Amino acid sequence: METLLQNYLPVLIFLALAVGLGLVLILAAAVLAVRNPDPEKVSAYECGFNAFDDARMKFDVRFYLVSILFIIFDLEVAFLFPWAVAFKDVSMLGFWSMMVFLAVLTIGFCYEWKKGALEWQ
Repeated sequence: METLLQNYLPVLIFLALAVGLGLVLILAAAVLAVRNPDPEKVSAYECGFNAFDDARMKFDVRFYLVSILFIIFDLEVAFLFPWAVAFKDVSMLGFWSMMVFLAVLTIGFCYEWKKGALEWQ
């Protein structure tokens, strides 16, 4: 049992440091934050709505569509990094699997472009 605890001690130390650092940063932000926003900061930005409107107001579905498309393509591109790092060790099957993956991704991107999902009117 003692060896099991010794094996997990670095994990527990790392977890304690992560929680401690997180708490310190949250408290520092709460204590040191400047609380006098200027008119530029509270103006409508990015989403097009005023910063202090009703939180339950309806958003245009295009905001959701753009965010979902961003998440999809962002996650798909994230799969390229491990593949690129291990490219020397990847077999031909791995190479062509990634080529099929990229082809499906490209076809999906062309489809959404043709459907006008990227147009903002």
